[in-house]
Amino acid sequence: MSEVNQQVIADRLGLSRATVSRCFTNHPGISAVTRAKVFQLAAEIGYTHLESRSPSVRKKKKQANFSVLICSETEEYFREDYESPGEEILVGVSEYAQVNDILVDVHFISPNATDLSDPDFQKIAGLKDRSGRGILLVYPFPPTVIAQLAKRFPVVSTVDQVQTTGIDCVDVNHYDGISRAIENLAAAGHERIGFYTKDYPIAATWSYRRHSAFIQKMARLERIVFPEDLIGIFPRAFGSTEAGIEEVFKRTKQGVSAWVCAADHQAYDLIDAFEKKGLSVPKDVSITGFDGIQRDKNSPTLNTLEIPFRSIGTTGAERLAARVHKRFGGTQHVYISGKFRKGKTVGPRA
Repeated sequence: MSEVNQQVIADRLGLSRATVSRCFTNHPGISAVTRAKVFQLAAEIGYTHLESRSPSVRKKKKQANFSVLICSETEEYFREDYESPGEEILVGVSEYAQVNDILVDVHFISPNATDLSDPDFQKIAGLKDRSGRGILLVYPFPPTVIAQLAKRFPVVSTVDQVQTTGIDCVDVNHYDGISRAIENLAAAGHERIGFYTKDYPIAATWSYRRHSAFIQKMARLERIVFPEDLIGIFPRAFGSTEAGIEEVFKRTKQGVSAWVCAADHQAYDLIDAFEKKGLSVPKDVSITGFDGIQRDKNSPTLNTLEIPFRSIGTTGAERLAARVHKRFGGTQHVYISGKFRKGKTVGPRA
């Protein structure tokens, strides 16, 4: 196995070794974007930065240290056809950490790791040192893991976590985003609108939140929602993505003229499926997403809610720093509104 060190990171990213080293020591001359890329790659290849033992560094031991845990397989996170929102969250975290001289380490955790005894957690040296350390969660984690982490460290999540209320959270305003998507469709003349999501290895609270927001907004607009037009969530969950998409196609044939998707990657899946079925978006059916992430330059620009991932990262880091210095107290949930982007996937009702 080849050696993992800073030079490997430098070569992969086209940076100097000195630049990589400065990323880990909060050098003021390194941008937050560069730092985020270095942290991501370090996590991917399993590099852990070891602090110097000089007296000047030892004096900084009272500073906060952030361990950013990303619940994702690296293959999924670094998909070539789809930008991961995690990088923008890390940029926000890096901005705050750099200004406040907080050391950051980033680690990928498999969704299958349900206990801190799992090797994914055991390899993280920082989890053995509780002094001044806080945990920032990216993506949904198993409730068992969150409970164990929260007993040992201050924890802040950058997404709502399922069945977990005892930790702070910074997330997007789901209701506001779904409301704007539905209003965009209603303005185009759509009346029968469906909702689509899919199953994930770990239950995605954001999917439930957006489903609830969909029901609430449609009720406020006095629009009828047929239970059969809600796809991918209990009791209309399906065993596979393919089965769910097939049901979407069936409901479209039966009168649904537009679909609100809980995430952009779901919207792109539907666009691809409709194209294979001979239906054109937005001529035959309209689709909106939720994320604000462009798949690639050849894909149509989605009508979607752009989540302020960078702001979520910055606010999450700020909240975690406060928790590190004052661990106990009432939990806070902060919801930040995004910006709705009009793209090319919504047209007049056919």
